[in-house]
Amino acid sequence: MKAIARWIGWALLLGIALQLFFIARIAVMASVDPASTAFERSEAWRQLRQDGQLHWRQQWRPLTQISQNLQRAVIASEDDDFVNHDGVLWDAIEKARARNAKAMERAEQRQEKAVARAQAQAERRGEAFDPSSVQAGPPVKIMGGSTITQQLAKNLLLSPERSLLRKGQELLLTYSLEFLLTKQRILELYLNHAEWGDGIFGAEAAAQRYFGKSAAQLNAYEAARLAVMLPNPKGADKNPNSAYLNRRTATIAARMRYAELP
Repeated sequence: MKAIARWIGWALLLGIALQLFFIARIAVMASVDPASTAFERSEAWRQLRQDGQLHWRQQWRPLTQISQNLQRAVIASEDDDFVNHDGVLWDAIEKARARNAKAMERAEQRQEKAVARAQAQAERRGEAFDPSSVQAGPPVKIMGGSTITQQLAKNLLLSPERSLLRKGQELLLTYSLEFLLTKQRILELYLNHAEWGDGIFGAEAAAQRYFGKSAAQLNAYEAARLAVMLPNPKGADKNPNSAYLNRRTATIAARMRYAELP
């Protein structure tokens, strides 16, 4: 029993030390621009494994050199209450959870119907039926309820895995970011490290890649276009003229004038 208690004690101490390390790193970020994030490093490693080389675009820009059009568009698209909340919108998380549960239920019902149809057809033909032969439908699109601060917390310091422990860690880091950094600094970090395509990170790299201009020169439509790419940047990069992106861009372009800047 003493050995178990000793191991538990060491685990708790290591956990506390890790949290203090994360908090210290966030405090440093108040004045020091981080060269990379945990997510960026994992993406760089993925590129090296898959392609054998690194294809990367990223260039830091202070918030004053990033168009207010883009700042407003990102807030309108990703977190329209950014300037007012304390990092977490619990109502948004609950609504996202409910939407995801309904989407999963509908997907299961569609799959059950597809299996039943395939079984009936096999019986009419007098053939043996294998349920695993029925092709699965398209993957369910999981909706998020994360604020800009939450997205920054997980991209800066956490691995991409999904677990309750990681979610708890994300919440702790989110509140630490809100306590130690200003809203302007949080937005600046977010815009310089957001992913906008395979190996494209930050507003400056995105503006140069898609519009051939600096992030400071983006107009309202261009800013809205970049903002709507954020939930699925690699998919948007591969299919930039999809009907969904066009509709969403028009929506954000109309809403961004009401977005409040920090």
